[in-house]
Amino acid sequence: MKRRCEDRTVILDPEQYKVAWIAPLEIEARAALCLLDERHHGRFPVSRGDDYIFEAGVMGGHNIIIATLPAGQEYGNGSAAALASQLKKCFPNLWFGLLVGVAAGLPSISRGRDIRLGDILVGLPDGNSAGLIAYDLGKETEDGFELLRHGHSLAMAEPIVRSAIGNIKLLAPKESEVFLPYYEKIANLDHATGTFADPGQDNDILYDDESQMIQRSSRPAHIRSRVWYGPIGSGDKLLKNAEKRNLLRDKYDKIC
Repeated sequence: MKRRCEDRTVILDPEQYKVAWIAPLEIEARAALCLLDERHHGRFPVSRGDDYIFEAGVMGGHNIIIATLPAGQEYGNGSAAALASQLKKCFPNLWFGLLVGVAAGLPSISRGRDIRLGDILVGLPDGNSAGLIAYDLGKETEDGFELLRHGHSLAMAEPIVRSAIGNIKLLAPKESEVFLPYYEKIANLDHATGTFADPGQDNDILYDDESQMIQRSSRPAHIRSRVWYGPIGSGDKLLKNAEKRNLLRDKYDKIC
């Protein structure tokens, strides 16, 4: 208890942090904290009007800020944008922020994208498609819903981020071997509704457009998770209409 009280009196220097990890949900933020190489104990200076409390630590030699939404706040683009705005205000030397969290993958077996539960999906421009597509911004037309600026309404990732992704793809062709140790580190740790353990491939069921189950062979344990790069969808509304979801996937080549 004494250590915890002392931690609260330590003031962290906002100018020493250059990368923000935005994890809107509690389960996402807890996973982020578990993956830090070192956690910085203390607190950042707070002024009137500051609505968020940030955690911090070290990952890969970089000082990292972990930012999450207040408990009970509705998750959406608006709340995520407000959080990002506060980060820019509080951390003057911030290079960039990465939004990392859970998402619904969009497998497309015909295109060779056998995306599965537990895979890592990275938003990246692909050909003529934007890296981040606002699927609920647009207008209804005679031919259906037309996305604002053909889905290019959101900003692309910073060049430094895309350069880093390119370097990772070059140096880590066997990405599963890189990620497995991190997964094993947190698999049995608790979060609000359970642990981070893999629920098993038997629970990862894929259906085709006719609601017929697609048979897929199990992946070996050492290549359980894969990394996929491509456009990802973003919106304030949860998209549960499978037909509309698949139309957007096929038209804009989205991976999630």
